[in-house]
Amino acid sequence: MKRIVLLVLMTLISTTTFAQKKKSTAKKPATASTTAKGVLAKADNLVAEVKAGNFQLTINENGKQKDALMIKTVDAKFAPTNVKLTSFTASGTKLYLLTWTEVVVIKSDLKTENLTNVYSVVYEIPNKKQVFSNTQTTNHIVEKVFLDRLKTASETQERIRREGFEFILNADGTITQKNKTQENKWKYDAASMEFVDAKRK
Repeated sequence: MKRIVLLVLMTLISTTTFAQKKKSTAKKPATASTTAKGVLAKADNLVAEVKAGNFQLTINENGKQKDALMIKTVDAKFAPTNVKLTSFTASGTKLYLLTWTEVVVIKSDLKTENLTNVYSVVYEIPNKKQVFSNTQTTNHIVEKVFLDRLKTASETQERIRREGFEFILNADGTITQKNKTQENKWKYDAASMEFVDAKRK
């Protein structure tokens, strides 16, 4: 009798657990990747997307493509992360900042390089012009180094190399580029449609 009661209880518990699991999987919301394949970021009437082998900024009007700014040609391996498209105002002009990250891994028998490239590009849309661009690269290197000529002893060394500048968009629409030894400040000049040295302006 005890065995039958125990068996019935175990059956009820497993059925309840299974039913709860089934319910939780059914509630998953649709993500951007499933609803619009190739679309990476949106702002106003602009869409950053991969289309026909191009990474581009599509300009839409009434829900249809009116024009496009090509950022670069890409292949099937292109997989950017942290893609963001934001609008801001600089010197009374509305501009758009597109940022994304690309990771490249270079491997050999003795060395692995993990390069993280952060891209920041500013566009002036009415004239379809790129008005500023910045690339910052961080290279994480892991290397096997031999300690003697006969290569009997070795150690693994790690180092990080940084190239380029960190990109900072300030609240007033100016841009700051920073690295360990240098800092540049840029201000948008609406007449020439480009960012110029803030110290000279």
